[in-house]
Order: sequence, then structure tokens, then C-alpha cells
Amino acid sequence: MADIDLITANKKFLYILSFSWIIIAIVAIFSWQWGFFAVYENFPWKYSSFRRRLYMELKFPFDPLQRANEVEKIVIKGNSRLYYRFRPAPYYGGIATADAVGCSFLCAYCWNYDRNLKPERFGKFFSPQAVASNLLKIAEEKSFNLFRVTGSEPILGEVSFKHLIEVINTVLKRNARFKFIIETNGLILGYRSDLVKYLKFPNLRVRIATKGVDKNSFELISGSKKDFFLYPIKAVKELQKGHIQAWLAVMEDLFKDCDIESLKDILRKESIKGELELEKLERYPFVLNNMKKREITL
Repeated sequence: MADIDLITANKKFLYILSFSWIIIAIVAIFSWQWGFFAVYENFPWKYSSFRRRLYMELKFPFDPLQRANEVEKIVIKGNSRLYYRFRPAPYYGGIATADAVGCSFLCAYCWNYDRNLKPERFGKFFSPQAVASNLLKIAEEKSFNLFRVTGSEPILGEVSFKHLIEVINTVLKRNARFKFIIETNGLILGYRSDLVKYLKFPNLRVRIATKGVDKNSFELISGSKKDFFLYPIKAVKELQKGHIQAWLAVMEDLFKDCDIESLKDILRKESIKGELELEKLERYPFVLNNMKKREITL
């Protein structure tokens, strides 16, 4: 009888142990999916992505150079970068588009906000050659001559810059009529003007989106510290000095006419040529909700 009780007790113990391991496995799978305990080997220190995400999401305003460095280590692996989509887009009259993830800013009106907040959860790694191949395929199918990377910040540091340069070079050498547009916030190009000389492709254009008309609006919208307001403007100045076609864009819907004029005054004082592009807000519900949270009114 005692032997039977012992066998029964052992079976119960094994059932409980097995059930516990199943629960642990389920928790581990979901934790990995949500990124709570994911560790990235290429970090100089082994941060959990959950702790990193809290920093990105909650501690406003942040240092965008530090954030750029952290994000680059997530979205770059070797010479490959995270992309989640390749598509034709109607902008600029039709353009082959690669959608990437990861940004040095967290702009309140960003249409790709969640993917840039948690870039480790989205996309797959593509080499520059694979990115170019996808873009060229779209261009051939749609008879496009324009190309871009969007949805993120393409220049987070030297490694992502090198990746972008390889994409551009591979695309532009295919056909003399092709043109590539870099859409950037200008932070790194303003901070590292020595990188500008590597952008001297004959058919390259650079569109820099400034996130405010002054330091305070820049900080409120981008989430970055106000001290970095002039970096995008400096980037345009350095690009134009290097005879690279570049211009500045600003979200018109968020500012009064007098605010736009004050920004134009800054550009004139910095001897920046060309028209200021006035961008229209994509009023998605989640964009309006993010703006409301940051107390940005239209």
C-alpha cells in the first residue's frame, strides 16, 4: 500500500513538474515576442529591450544622439538593416519605397511611431544588395525612376550610413536616369558634417524634415532635447555648401503663418537657399492621439 502511495505521489510530482515547465515555456515565448527579456549580443552592455523601451518611451526629452546610437545597435546586424516592407508609393509622382524601422527621434505625428518605438519587434534584416534588388524590381514593374528609404531615420550613425550608401550606389549605377531621395531628420548629418562628402552622387537629393520652428516646438514634437534644434538646419547648410541638392521641410498644419515666417528668417540668416517645403499632416487616429498626449493642438 505504501508503494502504491509513493508511486501516486511521484506521478503527481511529475505532473506538477511537467505543468510548471509548460507554463515557463509559454511565459518565455510570449516574453520573447513582447521583447521583455530579449538581449542583444551587440550591445556594449546587455540591456533588456524592455528597460531600453521604457527609456525611449517615457523619458522625454531625451538625447537623440544617445538614442541614435542605441537604436542603430538594434536595427543593424553586420551590414544589414531591419526593413518591414517594400512598396510602390504615389509620392513625388511615383517612387519605389523601402520602409525601415528605427529613429533617433520619436515625433508625435509620426505615422510609423510604434515601429520606431519598438524596432526590435518588426521587420527582417536585409543587406544593401537585397534592399536595392527589391527597389529595382518595383521600379521595373511600375516604370519608376525615383527611389527612397522611409518610415525611419536612415542615418543613425556610421554603420547605418554605410548601409544606406551601398543601397544608393547599387541603385544609381543601374541607370543614369534613376534618382534617389534621402528622407532624414538631419540630426547626424548636422552633427557629423564630415559624412556629407560621401553623398556626392549626381542624382541624389536630400529632404530634411525639421520638427519645429524653434527650440520649444522642436522639443515638444520630436521628444528630443531642445538643444538639438539647429542640427537639421546645419545639415542643409553643409549639404548645400557641398553642392548637394537639399531642402528643408516642416509640418505646416502645426504652426501659424508667423511661426513659419520666423523659421524662414532663421534659414535666411544661415544663408540656406531654396523654398521651405510645407508638409501636410496625415491625420490618422493614433497620430492625433499621440499629439493629444503631448498637448500639441492643431
